[in-house]
Amino acid sequence: MTSHQSLVMSSPRAGSEEWRTGLSHAAAAATTTTTWRKRRPEWAALSPTMPSSARLSLSTRAGRCSWTRLGSTSSASVVPESTFWTWPRGLCCGASSRRIRKTSLPLTSAPMTRYLARGQEAGSLPLIQTELGGECPCLCPQLTCILPQVLVTATRALLLAQWAWREGSIVRLWKAIHTAPVAAMAFDPTSTLLATGGCDGAVRVWDVVRHYGTHHFRGSPGVVHLVAFHPDPARLLLFSSAADASIRVWSLQDRSCLAVLTAHYSAVTSVTFSADGYTMISSGRDKICTVWDLQSLQATKTVPVFESVEAAVLLPEEPAPELGVKSTGLHFLTAGDQGILRVWEAASGQCVHAQPRLPGPGQELTHCALARAAGLLLSVTADHNLLLYEARSLQLQKQFAGYSEEVLDVRFLGPENSHVVVASNSPCLKVFELQTSACQILHGHTDIVLALDVFRKGWLFASCAKDQSIRIWRINKAGLVACVAQGSGHTHSVGTICCSRLKESFLVTGSQDCTVKLWPLPEALPSRSTAPDSGPVLLQAQATQRCHDKDINSVAIAPNDKLLATGSQDRTAKLWALPQCQLLGIFSGHRRGLWCVQFSPMDQVLATASADGTVKLWALQDFSCLKTFEGHDASVLRVAFVSRGTQLLSSGSDGLVKLWTIKSNECVRTLDAHEDKVWGLHCSRLDDRALTAASDSRVILWKDVTEEEQAEEEARREEEVVRQQELDNLLHEKRYLRALGLAISLDRPHTVLTVIQAIRRDPESCEKLEATVLQLRRDQKEALLRFCVTWNTNSRHCHEAQAVLGVLLRHEAPEELLAYDGVRASLEALLPYTGMWAAWIRAGARPPDPWALTAAVPPQSGTSSGSAGHCRRPPSWTSCGTA
Repeated sequence: MTSHQSLVMSSPRAGSEEWRTGLSHAAAAATTTTTWRKRRPEWAALSPTMPSSARLSLSTRAGRCSWTRLGSTSSASVVPESTFWTWPRGLCCGASSRRIRKTSLPLTSAPMTRYLARGQEAGSLPLIQTELGGECPCLCPQLTCILPQVLVTATRALLLAQWAWREGSIVRLWKAIHTAPVAAMAFDPTSTLLATGGCDGAVRVWDVVRHYGTHHFRGSPGVVHLVAFHPDPARLLLFSSAADASIRVWSLQDRSCLAVLTAHYSAVTSVTFSADGYTMISSGRDKICTVWDLQSLQATKTVPVFESVEAAVLLPEEPAPELGVKSTGLHFLTAGDQGILRVWEAASGQCVHAQPRLPGPGQELTHCALARAAGLLLSVTADHNLLLYEARSLQLQKQFAGYSEEVLDVRFLGPENSHVVVASNSPCLKVFELQTSACQILHGHTDIVLALDVFRKGWLFASCAKDQSIRIWRINKAGLVACVAQGSGHTHSVGTICCSRLKESFLVTGSQDCTVKLWPLPEALPSRSTAPDSGPVLLQAQATQRCHDKDINSVAIAPNDKLLATGSQDRTAKLWALPQCQLLGIFSGHRRGLWCVQFSPMDQVLATASADGTVKLWALQDFSCLKTFEGHDASVLRVAFVSRGTQLLSSGSDGLVKLWTIKSNECVRTLDAHEDKVWGLHCSRLDDRALTAASDSRVILWKDVTEEEQAEEEARREEEVVRQQELDNLLHEKRYLRALGLAISLDRPHTVLTVIQAIRRDPESCEKLEATVLQLRRDQKEALLRFCVTWNTNSRHCHEAQAVLGVLLRHEAPEELLAYDGVRASLEALLPYTGMWAAWIRAGARPPDPWALTAAVPPQSGTSSGSAGHCRRPPSWTSCGTA
């Protein structure tokens, strides 16, 4: 089998499940310890009716499901009966790499349009998605199909696989017979016939119930990228489109091509059928939609839509005033490169409704589908964002971020840190609610957003972008975000932004034009809950100062709002007085450019992170370097104070996050969870959680579990005290069996040795030792034998070891002893020392400590006494007798 290009999988569970990895570290000060654990949502979706046993296991690091791998998947198809979407609610912060994005099949596959269009009830079936080994099992840009019972995938190895997706296993595997990979697949309405269109120009039909091929149609030039069955199974018609931009109608009954419909001049992207089955509408990239009469197989109307159409959907023949549908005539909806949904009247060819176009690139629509019974409409953008609308009014219901690519910055939002805003390699911002992982996509910038910051209360946050502008956003109590202000004035990309700390009164930006601007906020702005009807408020810069000779990478405002620090590529950081932007001093010492500057929340100290791989602390009074932290192997990109200013968190381009104790100048923990540059680092106001975001398309939530670990440690100590007291009581009462069992359960060899010594001090030691040891369970005997190996290496404890070993050898059958776990290794370790003690006993001397040997050891036969007399470690004797 060859390797998979894409895996089709069922998401295991709705919602997001937090999981942890044990990460702990030492204290910042003698009384303060902080431990971080990773909490990461499991991006998944699951049907409410699916049993929990049907969930699939996912690798949290590799992002792959546990299904059997086939050849590279190039197409997938499903049974269209009751076919719906249940989209993952998880924060989509991981995706395939750019290389995967270019080589994988697009999300605009035609089969997916029709299958969703025939759904009966949205939200009741799991999402079947394809993935190419990305880091996050979210919706990746692959050909994706869903089904209630049967899933069929086609691989580049020219194999078709039928899956029982609930169990995650292959039911049937057969050759596609195509001479090139399959590009399109479709099921018929009865869910018994499967049509495949290949890159070899052939169309084949398969009976998936009886497992044989029924038809083979030739004549299509080039790649067959679209196949569809007529919705009436009694007509036995199959439609296909290839590179010649024509639509071929195949009769399954006559095994022939009935007609070749030619009206398009470019690739046909979709076909959709009316409810009675007598009308078909086709869309293409030639900017027209064609209405066909399937009785005469003639085009009755050509509607110019003035955009390259990727999907067309026929609307129900009923009035919808919100969409401009006032009659019961034929109306259809188009989605294309203009990035908006438009409703057309087929009879007149007029556009009766159009959405407002959103700003920024990447808004082109690549797919559209309608779930009639649920009343929902789904569209997919070129950025792989999924938008779910109410079908009768096109009101946005939900949004799903399908592709994050490189994450550049991240921030907590809300007074309780209930939301997270993510800036990825896109003009759009994504806001996620942590509890439900609901997503909201924010439009406004026209180029990539580079940095974020949030005001103290958490309701307002700011963004800056390559479009040389800044925007201020507000989140209301319902979690809805709107832009309330915007400003522009820089002549180059705005790469860093910082908000005031005491009040929501101003913000500062730094740009590649080497200047810093101070932007005052209107007094009424913080009280606005939503954007005004007239649009966002326009901000004007109050002060502009040229601060450095090179790009300004970071700005930071002191906790008292009176000082400003800037860090630049010119390898210096500078301190300024606000609001006049008066220079107070320069911090020099880094060998390369600075990426981040941060003020301490408690002390008059400034932290700087540099491309030279170090973090430095500076005194604000005399601008001297107080400490230097070295440990990163590459540039340090972000730094933040935690634990009330006693510790530092730093992230670098080596993908590592390090925790530093300022007092000891020591790195107490390294968190290795990212695989690329960690650009985003933010801590909550209570310092109990932290967010990291990196170029590996992942956002990871970390939790401080110091208090939990302290409580666990205290509980463990209390339990040890109770058990030790119980053990002392048992020894005092001479209840040796329970005492020995308790000591073994504690896994403390010295305590077990104390119990054995107490038994041996008894006048009837031999009988009691035998009775006690023989009543132990087998696992306890195995542990006791392992302890004997340790005791036997010391002359002070070898007698207890030999006594226990003698009991086991005398009363346990050889077969039972050989069945003990690790018995061979234990016996090999016992033999050399046992032989040594036996030799000394035969010589009439007390066995010494072998690690303190200074006199000659009795030599073996054939061994010179001189060479053995200076042995300072146990000789590797194989056998010298038994004690």
